[in-house]
Amino acid sequence: MDLRSELLKSIWYAFTALDVEKSGKVSKSQLKVLSHNLYTVLCIPHDPAALEEHFRDDDDGPVSSQGYMPYLNKYILDKVVEGTFIKENVDELCWTLTAKKNYRPEGKCVLPGKDAFRLWCLFIFLSEDRYPLVMVPDEVEYLLKKLCMAMSVELNCVELEDFISQDSVQQNGFIVWAFLEMMNSGKLTRGIAKETISMAIEEVYREIVGDVLKEGYLWKKGQLRRNWIERWFTLQPSTLIYFTSEDRKDRKGNIQLDGNCCVEVLPDRDGKRCMFCLKTLSKTYELSASDTKQRQEWTTAIQTAIRLQVEGKTSLHKDLKQKRREQREQREKRREAKEQELQRLRALQEERERKMAELELLKEAQRQAQALLEQDELRRRQQHEQLQQALEIQLKEAEEARASMQAEMALKEAEAERQRKRIKELEAMQQRLEEALQQEIKARQDEEAFRYAQARLLAEEEEKMKALMSLREEQEEYIQRAQREKQELKQEMESKSRSLEEAQMQLEEVRANRHRVDQDVVAAQRKLRQASTNVKHWNVQMNRLMHPIGPGGTHITLGLEKRPSGSGSFSSFRVPSQKDSGLRLRQKSDEQDEESKENVESRGGCESDKRLSTNGDMEIP
Repeated sequence: MDLRSELLKSIWYAFTALDVEKSGKVSKSQLKVLSHNLYTVLCIPHDPAALEEHFRDDDDGPVSSQGYMPYLNKYILDKVVEGTFIKENVDELCWTLTAKKNYRPEGKCVLPGKDAFRLWCLFIFLSEDRYPLVMVPDEVEYLLKKLCMAMSVELNCVELEDFISQDSVQQNGFIVWAFLEMMNSGKLTRGIAKETISMAIEEVYREIVGDVLKEGYLWKKGQLRRNWIERWFTLQPSTLIYFTSEDRKDRKGNIQLDGNCCVEVLPDRDGKRCMFCLKTLSKTYELSASDTKQRQEWTTAIQTAIRLQVEGKTSLHKDLKQKRREQREQREKRREAKEQELQRLRALQEERERKMAELELLKEAQRQAQALLEQDELRRRQQHEQLQQALEIQLKEAEEARASMQAEMALKEAEAERQRKRIKELEAMQQRLEEALQQEIKARQDEEAFRYAQARLLAEEEEKMKALMSLREEQEEYIQRAQREKQELKQEMESKSRSLEEAQMQLEEVRANRHRVDQDVVAAQRKLRQASTNVKHWNVQMNRLMHPIGPGGTHITLGLEKRPSGSGSFSSFRVPSQKDSGLRLRQKSDEQDEESKENVESRGGCESDKRLSTNGDMEIP
């Protein structure tokens, strides 16, 4: 688990504490305060004006977990530098925000706030990497065992199993508030002093969260003065720090550990016992423990730290947590494999039972068939015995006859010969009877087969009869429907015939109307020719009057227009020319043609319209 994931777990608790309505949204003012505090504890430089601008009161900006995460990653977590801040301060900030809302201890055995905070940090460290954060029962048991080991007591497994057996814990795991409630109940720490519990929680907290592999007093030999001084040593995976006392306020120095370091046990000398040395590339540190057990623990812890540096790991408990998680996953996989194997075995057992039932059914059917065969064999045997008895009776009669004939052999040799022939015939008859019996048995078997085939054919015939009846009903329905359609078609043909007769009558009327219109058109053409003749006559008369000779040799023109002829002279009139007269006549003729067209169109004659339009296009000269 990297630094970003550890910080996100703590910040998640702070964000959810600000989400009062549990809707996934937090007000901008609260997010602004949270961001400012994170900038402070993470030692990240920021611009207060830019912060105010980003969280201004409008519809944009981070207002939910989805909207705040990009801002948190881009402007805060991406700028975090490991070693420039104290993570415990970040955890205290987030704990302060979430404890106000969620941590409300009740009862007499209440943990102090510092111990509750450390247990909360331990829970975050050991929780699963998914949200909402939970801790599996195995990790809870591991943590409680570490606390009991630090207190030198035995874990109360009964109370722990009772708490783990709850349905909510089995389905989802422990949440941090349920874990703190269990610790506050005092059931697991009954009879233990609060000071002992606090010391154990601090020790486990420093070991797991603070990556402290071992702490304690050691005698250290000075590098210059070569005197022995007692110091408080704290061993972490990358360094060995020593202080003046166990309060860890006055730090005297540190020893950096890497893959080139090694630890060796030294013999006792200079009045010091249980000595060992730590060798680095630059220096060698001589140390002395209080007893052999402490020296062994210190050398083992230092070798563990060196091994972690060689393997490139930063935390022993992170590595142990990962190994425990892998072991749980392997157990889960083995459990699932066992369940699958049990399911497969159950399926095989069910398949075997089903096959056994089928085998029993087959055996029962075989027994029934065997009983039927035995009955048939018994019946055939009885028939054969009856036939054999009849043959034996016949043989007895033949023997008697042969005995009587032997008495009369001498007298009736010929009769004896006939009797011998009869015996041979009887023997042949016996053989034929046996053959007939065999044939009868075969015929009975064939008869049974034929009866089975006959029954099957009867069933097929019955099915075909049913199909034939259904087809016959469908045919009758089709015939009735065809008759109804035929009747409807006949009625429709009659209505069409009546419509045709009416159309023919209308056609005759149209033809009569067209004949009348043709006559009218002929009359109109005759009138038109007469009008054309009159127009020509009037044109001739008009031309004759075009140039009259007046007195004094002057031409007299008649017309509507007056022209001055000079002072004191009469006004002359212009006579209409032949062109003007022809134009007026043509206009009059066009008006007559239009009237003729309207009359023809009102009567509906198409052919007469064509003739009229042809004559109407003629120009009058």
